[in-house]
Amino acid sequence: MAWWILLVAGLLEVGWAIGLKYTEGFTRLVPSALTLAAMAGSLGLLGLAMKTLPVGTSYAVWVGVGAVGTAILGIVLFHEPASAGRLVSLGLIVAGIVGLKLASPA
Repeated sequence: MAWWILLVAGLLEVGWAIGLKYTEGFTRLVPSALTLAAMAGSLGLLGLAMKTLPVGTSYAVWVGVGAVGTAILGIVLFHEPASAGRLVSLGLIVAGIVGLKLASPA
């Protein structure tokens, strides 16, 4: 169950990272409120997952899911470059996340 909680925490991290773009420096009320709610939810779920999972693994997976998801949405939503180097690098992050899951005792 902790892994599912950690995955949702990572997805909420993607939400708040992308949400930051829409807040326009926290000058827009609704995007700002949604972004802050996603931040709180993400951190709360990360803390919950850390009750069972190792701190280093939890944090690395949380950051990895957030980084990969944010980069992919940046490519899709904001037309950021999708060069081969970027995609290979994102694949390496995913491989690291999978490796941490497979090597985790929990």
